[in-house]
Amino acid sequence: MTASGRGEPGGRAALLQRAVDHFARHGVGDTSLRSLAAQIGTSHRMLIYHFGSREGLLAAVVDYVETTALATLAAHLAAADPAADPVEQRMRFWATITDQALMYGPLFFELTSHAMQGRPHASGLRDRLVSPWVEAAAEGWATLGVPPDVARTRARLDLAVTRGLLHDLLLTGDREAVAAAMRHYAEMMSATP
Repeated sequence: MTASGRGEPGGRAALLQRAVDHFARHGVGDTSLRSLAAQIGTSHRMLIYHFGSREGLLAAVVDYVETTALATLAAHLAAADPAADPVEQRMRFWATITDQALMYGPLFFELTSHAMQGRPHASGLRDRLVSPWVEAAAEGWATLGVPPDVARTRARLDLAVTRGLLHDLLLTGDREAVAAAMRHYAEMMSATP
């Protein structure tokens, strides 16, 4: 086995991915390590070896979900063309994140509630669920010439609207109506100096 366990069927990265996929389908709830191990085809001992405890595994899941989501935003911002239609760029990003949200959104919102409740495995999310997102989105607004204080306010509004519409999508399944709402929001924001 390699030191990191990456790439191996029973390595840390592979087990983490299987745990994330399981939790995305079934939720975290009060799942024990023994129960999870049986569901993802490993042993309780292997989960303890790689993650230390249930809280250690859940902390790794939290980190994985948030890091993946931030990487998606960073990739979108890096590929953004300031000369392109901002509404269409936002809608391309929306299509990308809605595809991800349909798979991982319930887990994201469950872990967010754990952070709000102060659960130890989600304590790191308190610092990561708002500030990094606002900073990244504010940088995007700044590249369009928006003053820094306005850029931060718009970024916070972007975050609230996006998460609210993702929540709507996950509850209603009405992708068309939610996309129409996002397009309307994008048009309003692009019309605002």
